Amino acid sequence: MKTIGIIGGMSWESSTVYYQLMNQKIKELLGGFHSCKLILWSVDFAEVEQLQRDGNWIKLDELMVKVAHKLELAGAEIILVGTNTMHLCAPAIEAKISVPFLHIAEATAQIIQKTGFKKVALLGTKFTMEKDFYKDIIQKKYGIEILIPTKDERDIIHQIIYKELVQGKIKPESKQKYIDIIKNLHEKGAEGVILGCTEIPLLIQAEDVPIPIFDTTKIHAEKAIEWALE
Repeated sequence: MKTIGIIGGMSWESSTVYYQLMNQKIKELLGGFHSCKLILWSVDFAEVEQLQRDGNWIKLDELMVKVAHKLELAGAEIILVGTNTMHLCAPAIEAKISVPFLHIAEATAQIIQKTGFKKVALLGTKFTMEKDFYKDIIQKKYGIEILIPTKDERDIIHQIIYKELVQGKIKPESKQKYIDIIKNLHEKGAEGVILGCTEIPLLIQAEDVPIPIFDTTKIHAEKAIEWALE
């Protein structure tokens, strides 16, 4: 079993889910007393969130590269970032490490491709929904069309993530807003929906919406275990 290195803390709520999912998958596959070999470096999200708001992605690249390098020195044989948005820093990380990097959009696109779906919706932070770093991988490399919510809907999704979910607040009224947005995207032709923020699965489950969900946290964590056991 290879040792997985996780850059976490963005937010810590979703990092705990990664830890749980990885160990559940190891138990499912290996049984007995087996657990996942991993190193978690949890950053201070307040620092990251401020740099995001400032649009200082150069500094964020430097921070993510620094942590990835520390994980590699500590013995990580695979590295992943436990959040969708911070994959904006993926090119910088990949350029500076010598071990494999598992991209969350790649892992998600591979699962969607197996379903045969050609058009899916994407929910996440404004960075994930509006920038090309995530959508381009799925659309250009895998040929899957991405639908994003309207501007007003994107504002709602983003605000709920940062004002509620990353702080562990789960509100029924926010859940309903997400459900309504997903229904609107379904009416526009979405065959499924990517929960492209690792906190969204804290709010939305498969039984809540009329189309299949792609839980990026679960997909990413389980793909990492596959890599670790290869």
